Amino acid sequence: MPPYLLMSFRPLTYALASSWRRVSRNLHVAPTAPPDQNALVFTRALAFKDRLALVDWQGPHTYRQLYCRSRRLAQEMCARLRCAGGDLGEERVSFLCANDASYVVAQWASWMSGAVAVPLFRKHPLAEIEYFVRDSRSALLLAGPEFHQLLGPLAQKLGIPLLPLSSEAKPDEKDDDDEEKVPERDWQDRGAMIIYTSGTTGRPKGVLSTHRNIRAVVTGLVRSWAWSKDDVILHVLPLHHVHGVVNKLLCPLWVGATCVMLPDFNAQQVWDKFLSSESPRVNVFMAVPTIYAKLMDYYDQHFTQPHVQDFVRAVCEEKIRLMVSGSAALPVPMLERWQRITGHTLLERYGMTEIGMALSNPLHGTRLPGSVGTPLPGVQVRIVSESPQQDGCQYVLHAEGDEGGTQVLPGFEEKDGELLVRSPSVFREYWDRPEETRRAFTPDGWFKTGDTAVFKDGAYWIRGRTSVDIIKSGGYKISALEVERVLLGHPSITDVAVIGVPDITWGQRVTAVVTLKDGHSLSHQELKAWARERLAPYAVPSELLLVGELPRNQMGKVNKQDLLRHFYPEQGTSP
Repeated sequence: MPPYLLMSFRPLTYALASSWRRVSRNLHVAPTAPPDQNALVFTRALAFKDRLALVDWQGPHTYRQLYCRSRRLAQEMCARLRCAGGDLGEERVSFLCANDASYVVAQWASWMSGAVAVPLFRKHPLAEIEYFVRDSRSALLLAGPEFHQLLGPLAQKLGIPLLPLSSEAKPDEKDDDDEEKVPERDWQDRGAMIIYTSGTTGRPKGVLSTHRNIRAVVTGLVRSWAWSKDDVILHVLPLHHVHGVVNKLLCPLWVGATCVMLPDFNAQQVWDKFLSSESPRVNVFMAVPTIYAKLMDYYDQHFTQPHVQDFVRAVCEEKIRLMVSGSAALPVPMLERWQRITGHTLLERYGMTEIGMALSNPLHGTRLPGSVGTPLPGVQVRIVSESPQQDGCQYVLHAEGDEGGTQVLPGFEEKDGELLVRSPSVFREYWDRPEETRRAFTPDGWFKTGDTAVFKDGAYWIRGRTSVDIIKSGGYKISALEVERVLLGHPSITDVAVIGVPDITWGQRVTAVVTLKDGHSLSHQELKAWARERLAPYAVPSELLLVGELPRNQMGKVNKQDLLRHFYPEQGTSP
C-alpha cells in the first residue's frame, strides 16, 4: 500500500486553513522575459546554475550540469561533422532518447551547434523512424544508450554518422567550474525544430519552427499560466509533440523551475507523485484526456474508501496549483468527474504543431467546460467561411479577436467557420514542401488551421477537424465532437468516436463507434431512444458499432479516417 494511505486522514479543514497560502501562491507574477531578443531556453540556464532543473530515473540534474553536458556534446557533434567553425548552419540532427535528461542534452546540443533538432519517438516502428530521418535529410543521428542497437543499422543503411550519448547521470566534476558560454548568434529566425504531424491525411509532414516561434509560445504560456521558478511539473508525455516538448518541458526550464520526468506514464506512479510529501513536490500537471481517464480508473480501483477519497481531494486542492488537458477534445463528463475527485477544473486550451498554443481558458476566473478560452498573448484569430463572391476575396469574416477581446460581425453571432491564426508562434514552413506551405496560408498571411470553431458565451469552441469532425447530413452540419460529448454521458459507454459515413441519400450518416463498460450491453434502438432526448434528431447516430477498444495514438487521438477505412473499406474516405 502506498505510504500516503497509511497516514491518518487529515481533516478537510487542513486544506481550508491553508487556502490563503494557495491563493497567494497562485497570484504571484511570473517573471518577464529579459530584453535580450536572442534569449533561448539554454542561454538562460546559467542564470539558474545550481537550481534543480530535472529529476529522472537517474536522479537530480542542475541547470549548470545540463548546460555543460549539452555544450560538450555540441562540440562533439561539430567535430563529427567536421564543422570547424562550430556552426552547423541548420543541418538537421535526429535524436532518439528516453524521457530523461539525455533528451534535454540532445535538444540543447543541437541548438548550441546551430542545428535543427528532429526528435524521434521510441514507440514508432523502425520504418517510420527511417522516414523521418530520410525526409528531414538529417546529417547526424544521436542515440541514447538503449537505442544504439536499433539505430546502428539504420545509420549504416543511410550512410550518416551515429553519435552515441553517454549513459552517465552527471557530467564530469570539472564542469562545475566550467561555464564557458556558447558563442552568441542571431538565433531568432534560424530553424530550431522539426516536429512531424500525425499524418492523418497522408504521409507526415515536417513542421519547421524557428527559435522565434518557440520563444513566442513559451513566453506567452509563462505569462498566461503564471509559471515561476517555484513550480514543479510532473512530465509523463512523449517528447515528439508540442504538448510534451514545449508546454511541459521548455516552459519550466525557461523560468528556472523543476521538471520531474517519468520514463512512461504509470497511473500508480502519478498518484504517488500527486500525494507524496517528498521534495520536490509536484504542483503542476498536464496530460491528454486518455491519461486522465486511466488515472480515474486507478482511482476507482484503489481509492474506494470515503476517508481516502477525501484525503485525495484535500491534498490535490492544497498542493497542486494547475492541471491542464489538451491534444484531444476533453469530454465534459470526464472534466466534471475529475473536478469531483480532485477539486480541480481542468484548464482546456487549443494548439497544434504548426501554431504552438493559440487559445486558453483563464488561469483565474471561470473556465467553461468544452470551450478552449480566448487568445493567448500575441495571438490573433479569425473565424471565417469561404467567400461566394468572385471579387478576389478568399473568405467571409465572422469574428476576429486577440488577447484584448473578440468582435463578432453582425449576422454571424454563434455561426461556425474555419479558425485562422496569425502569431509570432506560427511555424516557418512545412519542411521541403513549398507548395503545401503556400496552400496552408491565406493570401493575407493567416494560417488555415483546418478546424471548425465558433465564438459564443465569450469564448471559442472547437467543433472539430473540418475534414473529419464536421459531418454534413441531410443539409445539416453536425459536430462529431459535440455528439461524442453527449454520448459519453450514457451510463454504459466508456469511449466513443463519431464518424461520418458516405451515404447516397443523406450525404453522410452519423455513425457511433463505441466501447462499453464491463458487463454492459447496448442496442442501437436503446441508444437512439436515449439520444433523442439529448440531441437534435439529425444528430442522433443512425448506426452503432461496438468495439473492444478504440485505437488511439500517444496523444490520445483517434484517426477517424483509419476507422472509416476499417469498417467501410469500400467507401474510401469521407468527403
